[in-house]
Amino acid sequence: MKHMERRKFIKSGAAIAGACTFAKSSLLAGIGIQEEESWFNRPMRWAQLTLVENDPGNFDPDFWLSYFKQIHADGTTLSAGGVVAYYPTDVPMHHRSAWLGNTDSFGYLVDGSRKMNMSVIARTDPHATWQDVYDAHPDWIAVTANGEKRRHWANPELWVTCALGPYNFEFMTQVHKEIMERYQPDGIFSNRWAGHGICYCEHCKRNFRLYSGMELPLGRNRSDPTYIKYTDWSTNRLKELWLLWDNVIRQQKATSRFIPNGFPDKVITGQLSDIVFTDHQARNGVTMPWANGKGAKELRASIGMKPLGGIFSVGVEESYRWKDSVQSEEEIRIWVAEGTANGMRPWFTKFSGVLYDKRWLDVVDKIYQEHYRNEPYLRNTAPLARVGMVFSEQSGNYGREKWQQKSGDHELGMYHALIEARIPFEMVNDRLLEPEHLKPFKLLVLPNIATLSDKQCEQFRKFVEGGGNLLATFETSLYDIDGKKRPDFGLADLFGISFEQEVEGPMQNSYLRLKGNQETNKFHPVLKGLEDAFRIINTIHMANVKPLTKLPDPVTLIPSYPDLPMEHVYPRVPDTDIRGLYLNDTGSGRIAYFPGDIDRTFWQIMSNDHGKLLQNTIRWALNEEPIVDIKGPGVIDVAVWRQERSMTVHLVNLTNPMMMKGPFREFIPVNAQVSIKIPRGEKVENVHLLIRGEIPAFKIKENYVILTVSQISDHEIVGIDLA
Repeated sequence: MKHMERRKFIKSGAAIAGACTFAKSSLLAGIGIQEEESWFNRPMRWAQLTLVENDPGNFDPDFWLSYFKQIHADGTTLSAGGVVAYYPTDVPMHHRSAWLGNTDSFGYLVDGSRKMNMSVIARTDPHATWQDVYDAHPDWIAVTANGEKRRHWANPELWVTCALGPYNFEFMTQVHKEIMERYQPDGIFSNRWAGHGICYCEHCKRNFRLYSGMELPLGRNRSDPTYIKYTDWSTNRLKELWLLWDNVIRQQKATSRFIPNGFPDKVITGQLSDIVFTDHQARNGVTMPWANGKGAKELRASIGMKPLGGIFSVGVEESYRWKDSVQSEEEIRIWVAEGTANGMRPWFTKFSGVLYDKRWLDVVDKIYQEHYRNEPYLRNTAPLARVGMVFSEQSGNYGREKWQQKSGDHELGMYHALIEARIPFEMVNDRLLEPEHLKPFKLLVLPNIATLSDKQCEQFRKFVEGGGNLLATFETSLYDIDGKKRPDFGLADLFGISFEQEVEGPMQNSYLRLKGNQETNKFHPVLKGLEDAFRIINTIHMANVKPLTKLPDPVTLIPSYPDLPMEHVYPRVPDTDIRGLYLNDTGSGRIAYFPGDIDRTFWQIMSNDHGKLLQNTIRWALNEEPIVDIKGPGVIDVAVWRQERSMTVHLVNLTNPMMMKGPFREFIPVNAQVSIKIPRGEKVENVHLLIRGEIPAFKIKENYVILTVSQISDHEIVGIDLA
């Protein structure tokens, strides 16, 4: 059967092989990419084949090479070594596949991929090893807090290795050197290289003691000073390992790189990497479909416009680890669409070279054919979003109090509100707030960025002084970089308020009073669509603050009152002068501050009223016409990009009963009336619907392109050619 499959793919792939090579070389010449110097930026569609130990002799490598050709994959990642070697290794104790015999599965795939002009990355996995290694070097094995060597949690014949000790620094260095010497890949990609929890082996104990003077922490308490110190040490140790492997790799081939699968510090990732891959393969549980795009935004905020690959699994990514299963077509497509719309290059990963379920093959083929056909419009040079949502990698010291639990829900709630508002936005790393990083943005959104240094607070002030706007919530800037509570907000002057030393909540049966201006009888723009509401549910927690100056009061507090017995459910205080939203127009910038945890409450309760209030406030604070305006039903994620000779607007249709939980089973098409602001000084030559392959009817009014996009199933891209 596998030979019939192989002939099918060879036949369908042969006709496109020559065209594929010509198109790629022509495109590279057109955009000025030098093949040898910049291989990082050349591949746009990646294919990963993760072999299992009994694949050699049982799988058909030519089938996979033919499939790579058919789908126009121009980069591949292939299993090489680590826990299992798929080539005839000479490194002592490097376990060869028991099925390898005298063959070289890795080398055969490398040669075949190179004949198709593909970039080739070798995959290694150093997280587990065999009994002979344990017997020879028991100190290489990870140790639990109670002093026991760690058996592998999924495969008891294996042992878990210590990521920060000699196994990686000595043994895997030899493996990587041998792979480079023999095969000269463009890079080595290591999976599960960074360890699994705290290791208490003799090396980790000694090295941490030398670094800190402390003993290893016994738990992962984020507020524990010892654990904070451990996090610093382990991050530095992994950086040291990264640089060691990268140096060994470059000595063998100067253009080659070590590419880690994940690193605990995104800023360091941006500093050390020329190409990055994010291993967020699929949804599980209540993961939102936009989570793939969120991961892309966060990395881009830290690495800039370096090539970013998005690894996606064709199988189910649940805790029970059904690795040979297959997701629905709709679920795969929506996940990849979110990644592509947010600047990631697709990278499918398949476990095992033997096919147990072939349904995914045509799905990935369709996705990659669309991507290949539209490649010039997907070589982005810059996002055009004017809103930046700040996220923090330094908030580990925040979270001791009861109202600070589930602090990640602030970010999730604000992200979802922006998605529902159809506002293009990027993420902003709170450690990269220099003017060059903030220059693209008119508005910065801070969803309870509680821990900020004095320097960071000053950077936000400079942003506002330069004409930028801010929106913040809850305890933003109330804590310093070490998690120590300030006597007042670090940004109190911008917010126009002062902290009253208390956070109230959970506030049961409390409300927000919405009211118009008593003099004009008009409602503030933040209340658009809520004019008849009179009041809406309050947030769950609220920081007690007082205004420093006279500010508008469209939203005020109705305090909690009894919710039982029913005869007593009436407000004891029908209104107060305590504001639920502070709006401050400083002259140089607009500031909006919510003292309540409205973003977290929105995520947990999903009140439509909170969503409207957040979205209206974002639009007010932005204080400029949006770059894209979308009218029509549904939940649509919008991203806007610039290319060398074009701009694109991605519309990802997330409208689905399975958006909150469970895989998409079908697409629910929506229509959209789209208005796109053209960059100043640019002239429109043509407009395309790239996924559909059509030229739509459109009109240009002033500096906007206006068109209707009908029947968006999962993803449509409006491509605008610029003169």
